[in-house]
Amino acid sequence: MVVNLWATWCPPCRREMPVLADAQQRESAVRFVFANQGEDRETAQRYLTAAGLELANVVIDPGARIGREIGSGSLPTTLFYDASGRLVDTHLGALSAASLASKLRSLRN
Repeated sequence: MVVNLWATWCPPCRREMPVLADAQQRESAVRFVFANQGEDRETAQRYLTAAGLELANVVIDPGARIGREIGSGSLPTTLFYDASGRLVDTHLGALSAASLASKLRSLRN
């Protein structure tokens, strides 16, 4: 599972979102969860619609509790969990297509 913490006001989040959306479409064996931090559903949905992004598993966390709980002080933060539910990797900052592909390969192994 890949959990991405993001917000609409975050330029690096906006840059990586199409990469993550493409991966979600291609990687049927990996569950992607997009946890919007600190915003309401309308703000997040307005951005996703304007950007032409159709994502499954968008979670709204208006209090940014998830980020605080995992100790993330910046966005975007992406968490990678193995099939046993263990956190195996974390990435701070925008993911490129190449870095995401590398991390997904590690998850499969």
